[in-house]
Amino acid sequence: MSHPRLIALLLALATLAIFLPVGQFGFVNYDDPDYVTENVMVKHGLTGAGILWAFTSFHAANWHPLTWLSHMMDCTLFGLNPAAHHFVNVLFHAANTALLFILLTRLTGKIWPAMFVAMLFAWHPLHVESVAWVSERKDVLSTFFALLALLSYTRYVRENRRGSYWLTLAWFGCSLLAKPMFVTLPCLLWLLDFWPLGRLPAFNFPALKKVLFEKIPLFLLVIPLSVVTCLAQRNAMATLAHVPFSLRLANVSLAYWGYLEKIFWPAKLAFFYPLAAVPLGTALAAMAGLAALSFLAWHWRRPYPFALVGWCWFLGTLVPVIGLVQVGEQAMADRYSYFPAIGIFIVLVFAGWNLASRFPAARKSLLAMGILITTTCVALTEIQLQCWRSDESLFAHATAVTKDNEIAHLNLGVVYEKQGRTEAALREYRAALKINPRREHTHNNIADLLDLSGQPEAALAEYEAALALNPRSVTTYLNLGLLQVELGHFTKATAALTQAAQLAPADARPPYETGKLLLKQGRDAEALTELRHALQLDPDNFKILTYTAQVLATDETSGIRDGPAAVKLANQANDLTDGLQPLVLDVLGMAFAESRDFTNAAACAQKALELIGPARPEDAEKFQAHLMLYQQQQPWRESFRATNTVNER
Repeated sequence: MSHPRLIALLLALATLAIFLPVGQFGFVNYDDPDYVTENVMVKHGLTGAGILWAFTSFHAANWHPLTWLSHMMDCTLFGLNPAAHHFVNVLFHAANTALLFILLTRLTGKIWPAMFVAMLFAWHPLHVESVAWVSERKDVLSTFFALLALLSYTRYVRENRRGSYWLTLAWFGCSLLAKPMFVTLPCLLWLLDFWPLGRLPAFNFPALKKVLFEKIPLFLLVIPLSVVTCLAQRNAMATLAHVPFSLRLANVSLAYWGYLEKIFWPAKLAFFYPLAAVPLGTALAAMAGLAALSFLAWHWRRPYPFALVGWCWFLGTLVPVIGLVQVGEQAMADRYSYFPAIGIFIVLVFAGWNLASRFPAARKSLLAMGILITTTCVALTEIQLQCWRSDESLFAHATAVTKDNEIAHLNLGVVYEKQGRTEAALREYRAALKINPRREHTHNNIADLLDLSGQPEAALAEYEAALALNPRSVTTYLNLGLLQVELGHFTKATAALTQAAQLAPADARPPYETGKLLLKQGRDAEALTELRHALQLDPDNFKILTYTAQVLATDETSGIRDGPAAVKLANQANDLTDGLQPLVLDVLGMAFAESRDFTNAAACAQKALELIGPARPEDAEKFQAHLMLYQQQQPWRESFRATNTVNER
């Protein structure tokens, strides 16, 4: 093994060791449900339907088919084991570290500067987000292909291998299919042509013409990919009315400085940085500072060409995500710096190398400084990793280190709500509402908690506030309908659920809830029609399957019951839940009993009892009662009619 290859291997192994803690982390409730845990196509693993979906879907406002395929492969190999999904991210990050070192070594011929750049890239805490967040597979995956493209291009230039050029094109295409951020890579190749490849020593026209024209095939890939990306993100793009161009331009200058600040002083890192108004003077000062640094980089292009290349690497590769086209609500994001920060690392390390070459006496001091910096990065990375160990730690940290972070407060409220900490959840929701009173989702969440806390009237007011902000919110109409059902206001509930169904005719929830409401009113035949309609819209929804099977198996009206149909639906639900859901097994027992198959009915009730254990005594008591009936060769019967109706005018 040659010396550089050994260093590359050691760098990769050290990176793996540093990021080992992610093996103890779970998925986070921020994008991970969309990308993996609640994405039906991804959870099924690599299938023909999944591959087709990956290339045709704009799910999560993105088009990155190779990223989807990567997540599907993980699910095929590991299921929903979060440790494995995390480790795949780490493996790609370690591979990227080795590839970056090899690339810089081949470009510059200098092993030690290349090693220090690779170490900064691998161990900088700013890059924790891209590695420790499963949903950011697209960062590490697209960078992996981009670095392969750069390596192929280097070989094409150094060895004049035409095959390497076409390989560059192929790797570049893969990078775009993993994440379209790398549309600026052809321009980065021009920078490398200047330094260190030295193909434009005096910017003469013949040389310039060659390097310009050979990039045309790469731009031909960029154009259609950019169009598809814009189509995918059109619903997530902020309008100029919502985020004016003046605010975008001001935020661009501040964002660049924000990235520089966090590269040099990686403190107060958060998963989300809110977009806020920027004073004109601050924006102008930031723009002037960027212009001054750009002028210096250009002025020093001959004695220090690495300064111009590194600075333009940083500026240019951030352009697609810097906010001129505002997608989402963030002002900046740590993950966006994953590849662009390499440019700044190149400037710093090669400046130090140049200084050490000119002043040999300073070499030991510079080496000691480099070791101190990389060691500090490792320590800070270990600390930052712990922020990603759970939803609570991630969102609580963001509220502590940022100001007016509505998204962090909102997500922390969801965590507390799931933990049953109602007061803490309400506190976070109200904090989010104070920052932004015009988000319907926050009003919805507050209403849900108020209802659970026995304050239905206050909950109604919050739902009405949400509808005032968005009169076309299906979720709000559904929640309002359910609350009206709870209050016994069936006419009002019907109106809300009907509105939800009209707004979303392909959504199974309105007919499902309407069916349950009709049962409460004693209109069982109409209810069954609604439930069957819900199943047509969502045939793999185990909750709808289970409830419909329960009605068909146990309804006190004999004309409604249908044992074989109930068995079929309950079996579907049982298959979808791998036979491990006690409530589904209980309903399957009901269905068997209606079909006079009391042996299987008793077996289902017994298994449900075994699975439920002592945790839920009320369910265990119910399952035991069912089992006793089946042992006596009797089916279970029940009425779904409500007794809490009220008169409405």
